[in-house]
Amino acid sequence: MKQSLHLRQGMQLSMTPQLQQAIKLLQMSTLDLQQEIQQALESNMMLEQIEEENLTPVSDTGEDRKSEHADSQTSEGSQTDIPDELPVDSSWDDIYEAVMESGSATGEVTEFETQRSAAPTLADHLLWQLELTRLSERDHAIAVTIIDSVNEEGYLISSPEDIFQSLQSQFDDLDFDEVNAVLHCIQHFDPVGVAAIDLGDCLRLQLQQLPESTPYRTQALAVVSQYLELLATQEQSKLMKLLKLTERQLDAVVALIRTLEPKPGSLIQAQDSEYVIPDVYVIKQNGKWQVNLNPDIAPKLRINPFYSAMIKRADNSKDNACMKDHLQEARWFIKSLHSRNDTLLRVARSIVEKQVGFLENGSIAMKPMVLRDIAEELELHESTISRVTTQKFMHTPNGIVEFKYFFSSHVATEGGGECSSTAIRAIIKQLILNENPEKPLSDNKIADFLKEKGIHVARRTIAKYREAMMIASSSQRKRIL
Repeated sequence: MKQSLHLRQGMQLSMTPQLQQAIKLLQMSTLDLQQEIQQALESNMMLEQIEEENLTPVSDTGEDRKSEHADSQTSEGSQTDIPDELPVDSSWDDIYEAVMESGSATGEVTEFETQRSAAPTLADHLLWQLELTRLSERDHAIAVTIIDSVNEEGYLISSPEDIFQSLQSQFDDLDFDEVNAVLHCIQHFDPVGVAAIDLGDCLRLQLQQLPESTPYRTQALAVVSQYLELLATQEQSKLMKLLKLTERQLDAVVALIRTLEPKPGSLIQAQDSEYVIPDVYVIKQNGKWQVNLNPDIAPKLRINPFYSAMIKRADNSKDNACMKDHLQEARWFIKSLHSRNDTLLRVARSIVEKQVGFLENGSIAMKPMVLRDIAEELELHESTISRVTTQKFMHTPNGIVEFKYFFSSHVATEGGGECSSTAIRAIIKQLILNENPEKPLSDNKIADFLKEKGIHVARRTIAKYREAMMIASSSQRKRIL
């Protein structure tokens, strides 16, 4: 095979470091952006945060003022063009050396949030009460085994018989009554109803700890101990006959049972709070909806005028070159922040213009909209709109919602228009909330109601929307008692 050289022309799209950084910042959530800005402030000497109480220049000399005017760019915008000094196929790591973060010899930094103590679990809560209870070492070991068998909801995952068999290998003359006695002791721990065998046992334990003078306590104990299945199937007539109660008295018994907690463990299980910081605020001023960026999501940045003035334009020393690199990197970072804020604000304003009905009347007035609609209006790519709307939140009169919430599919109407699937879900939820508990609306009836409004939705679609909203079927929603 003969070897030869060939010249071939072609075009290739390469992402510059500036574009890579802009895309990275664009798709970040508010919390991630704040961490990124903090890391940039710590690693770049040229970046500084603008303090409201200190906005005076460093020096009064003309040279310093000129330098500050040229380099004091904030995250709100940029007045100078960014020089394109890097090749298009390069990356940050090829040009700038990685900066070792302070605070650790190995470069690993432990976030303060990760140093929080773990949230107490139900088992920890029960073990804490066990340590305050006077028990023998033998009973203490049995109690620990029982607590290990309690799940997060507060129920035993193993029967007392299984626990007894597992403990026989540890204790020679163990009796089942010992295990049962320790179990009864734990069942008096907080929360009330913990370590129950089943739902009936859990409700019985809670009723037994109520004062004997509680109205209808005896009848409620009979229901949860013997007739819980009849209560679940809404057998009102049978319950009235067996308990010898009137309809009004039975309603009072059921009302007492509904005050009990079916999952006592959920009262103790602590969940980490998730805080949502809105990126934009939407308020109505002078009859028009205004969209403003949240000023607290990111601090205002600028170029440090003192360090930028120390750069000598014709000096090629190592220190001066390092400062030049930091200066260029800081300018790019500020401009990327400005680009992110500008794109976010444009997308938010476009959404608000199209979803005025939602702002004034709620989800029931949501209009169908897809990413392409915003992309064509703003002359941006759909991928850019997708990045902007992911993990970005808008503060509206109807609560804080994610940008993605405004985008939904549509269903055709008789009048030739379109109805958003989000609006259909809101209509279904409103119908179910206002239905008669004794005669709940079926999926077919809901579909017929929507058809009368000119919205054609199949029964299977109604069922899909209902299940997505965690709403039970009509047979499960039916309540006679």
